Amino acid sequence: MTSKSSTEVVPEVSAVPRHIAIIMDGNGRWATKRFMPRVAGHVKGVEAVRGVVEACAARGVEYVTFFAFSSENWRRPADEVSTLMRLFVTALEREVSKMHANGIRLKIVGDLSRFDEKLQKLIAEAERKTEHNSRLTVTVCANYGGRWDIMQAINRMVADNPGGTDFSEAQLAPYLSLAYAPEPDLFIRTGGEERISNFLLWQLAYSELYFTDTYWPDFDQEALSLAISSYQQRERRFGRTSQQVVEQMAVAKC
Repeated sequence: MTSKSSTEVVPEVSAVPRHIAIIMDGNGRWATKRFMPRVAGHVKGVEAVRGVVEACAARGVEYVTFFAFSSENWRRPADEVSTLMRLFVTALEREVSKMHANGIRLKIVGDLSRFDEKLQKLIAEAERKTEHNSRLTVTVCANYGGRWDIMQAINRMVADNPGGTDFSEAQLAPYLSLAYAPEPDLFIRTGGEERISNFLLWQLAYSELYFTDTYWPDFDQEALSLAISSYQQRERRFGRTSQQVVEQMAVAKC
């Protein structure tokens, strides 16, 4: 089922965000500050992912999406990219069975064709093994870019509708990489940078943005609680006035 766009309908708002999207920034700087190789930060970052997934499951979050490797990250030094690929393989080999046992579904989205055959096979096996789990959906965006996502969706939509014109959001939505998930309620970026960096450009249209100086390896359950607490203080209007929001809340309580 494809979730409706927040520019088409006003989504339901709950105290606990249904969907949290995260840019995990600061692994390399975390390691450098400790006079360690950058790879040590990435290894520690995998541990942080595990902790945040556990915390999201415990809180009743339904979807959490991590930006693990962008389409622009291929520009990094070759040895770092190679290390990231090895970590990806190791994480899949070690974590998928645990996720499955805890009722967690795993999705990997992005242009996976650039990954080697072993990694593509592990991804397919992980998704197949966990596809019927419903406690929490964990999405890892790998070789992903927001502009790539929109363009691949447009190209597939046009290919399926030859000669079509004047397409709508509703027609495009099923072709987006995260069509199975509602739009993120809360976007978190660690590491002190305050930009979206080509992540979920379509889906973040009405997400609440939260930036923190905490490096990703140090982002723990307490840090997640602070982000969710900030989210809970926001008034989510989706183009409406504050008065309309108040009136809707009053009707909902009746």
